[in-house]
Amino acid sequence: MIPLSSPLSRVVAQLPFMALNGALKAAGEATRLRILALLAEAELTVSDLTDILRQSQPRISRHLKLLAEAGLVERFREGSWAFFRLGEHGGSAELARELISRLDSGDATIARDRERLAAVRAERAAAAQAYFRSHAAEWDRIRKLHVTDEAVEAEICAALAGAPFRSLLDLGTGTGRMLELFGPQIERGLGLDLSLDMLAMARARLDRAGMRHCSVRQGDIYDLALPRDSFDLVIIHQVLHFLDDSARAIQEAARVLRPAGRLLVVDFAPHDLEFLRDEHAHRRLGFTPEAVTQWLNAAGLEMRQQKTLPPEPNSDGKIAVSLWLARDPRIALAGATAREVA
Repeated sequence: MIPLSSPLSRVVAQLPFMALNGALKAAGEATRLRILALLAEAELTVSDLTDILRQSQPRISRHLKLLAEAGLVERFREGSWAFFRLGEHGGSAELARELISRLDSGDATIARDRERLAAVRAERAAAAQAYFRSHAAEWDRIRKLHVTDEAVEAEICAALAGAPFRSLLDLGTGTGRMLELFGPQIERGLGLDLSLDMLAMARARLDRAGMRHCSVRQGDIYDLALPRDSFDLVIIHQVLHFLDDSARAIQEAARVLRPAGRLLVVDFAPHDLEFLRDEHAHRRLGFTPEAVTQWLNAAGLEMRQQKTLPPEPNSDGKIAVSLWLARDPRIALAGATAREVA
């Protein structure tokens, strides 16, 4: 009998009888338990699981359907693909993670599945690197035009050093660099991007870094499929200049901030390099400090810091990079929220 103080008993106590019965039935089959163990390691498609488990696509799809209906796994789409991951919310999701934690990591079946998962990840990484190589020349050309990535990242880290944060949402995550940069200090990271090619690169980066607590998915920056008050920190890094409606994106980012959460915007200062608009889909040629500050204030956030980094002397750089850091003014008061008294 499981002691009442054990982690599993706390999860069970949160579930009604029928929900617990359904979750246990869903997990209590060999292939489905193997699927749960694999999804604890990475987000995977039906095709991935078919390759790893050596079972037919219809069979794997049926197993995933049962697991999803029981709340043990979640499904999300990226274009024509569907990815699956362990559930993140609710008692059934917690039960799935507890069950997986009880598996012997040295078990022969689990070890073999992990070896095949490693092969799938290697294929992902190879595809991502091929895409990067095919675009490397134009990426390098753009990088040489502005402040170095190292200098910008140093300023980002300095701006965020004032307070810890446990959860990070990276909007327009691109290659997933912000998740990689802050992954070691957070409990949960999520990156959203519209580009499937970029998401493939981001997954490969996170796989290489071993960051299982960080994930990426396709998403609309104007309409986030996320609940209000979800993240301690939201970053919008070099994204606004691609958008038609930057103010709307900032408004939506502010919606998912927790009380006292912070929003960091990083983008180009105003410049006159029209070829970026013509050749690289830049909708805006940079932003004035006042413009982004106005959008942040309109979203109900308080400005905390604004800084512009000029290109290094004697470099090829022609574009300055600006940072804006704003904060949700609410504070938590005994489970509720209130406006912070100045």
